[in-house]
Amino acid sequence: MTVSDVIIQDKEKVNWQDLRLDPANRNSLNQLIKEYTYVEELRKYNLPVNNKVMLEGSSGCGKTTTAKAIATLLGKPLYVLDLSTVISARIGETSTHLKLVFDKAAKDRAVLFLDEFDHLGKTRGKDDKDVGEMRRLVNTIIQLIDYFPDKALLVAATNHLAMIDVALRRRFQLTLRYQMPGPAELDGYYDTLLQKFPEHLQGVPRQYNLSYAEARDYLFTELKALIIQELEQRPPTEA
Repeated sequence: MTVSDVIIQDKEKVNWQDLRLDPANRNSLNQLIKEYTYVEELRKYNLPVNNKVMLEGSSGCGKTTTAKAIATLLGKPLYVLDLSTVISARIGETSTHLKLVFDKAAKDRAVLFLDEFDHLGKTRGKDDKDVGEMRRLVNTIIQLIDYFPDKALLVAATNHLAMIDVALRRRFQLTLRYQMPGPAELDGYYDTLLQKFPEHLQGVPRQYNLSYAEARDYLFTELKALIIQELEQRPPTEA
């Protein structure tokens, strides 16, 4: 198995200003970006840049979009770990796959995005049937993170932070928490999505108590239905 078998290079570009972030998270990420902007000056003071970020929160609240925006703004490739391929029944093989991924990201100075990180960094508990194997995997990940160079950037995401081994969580200099958007945040998101459509299509009923991803999918489904309805109501053209 080669490294290209276990990573996905995501080439989608996301504008930094399009990120839906609360003020605290935006300030933290702005600081992160500025550290990379002034990395050489900071090194003169022996100050390392933060390059290990944990994103915690419900699905669809912007964690993956954040990783894409960071890569876009820093001009770095974004490598996404393919969990379905990298995780093997044999812990030793999983460790080997992970080392390939980390080495590739470090060499290419990439943003490495590890989604569903709790599947990899599960807490080392006494009740696990394969507790010894799991401990070895977690120890491998700790070593890979410890030696990950600051010319690259590691972003991990999880819905279940408490499931991740404490020693692993401590390796991340930043932990950002993503909340479900409220009505005001969703209205702003709907307004942004709708502004590129004709005015007569902008009156779609809005739904709330959704994540950003769910709201986007709902809105686009409704818009497509309206457009298709209009097309079907057109009089047939004469031959």
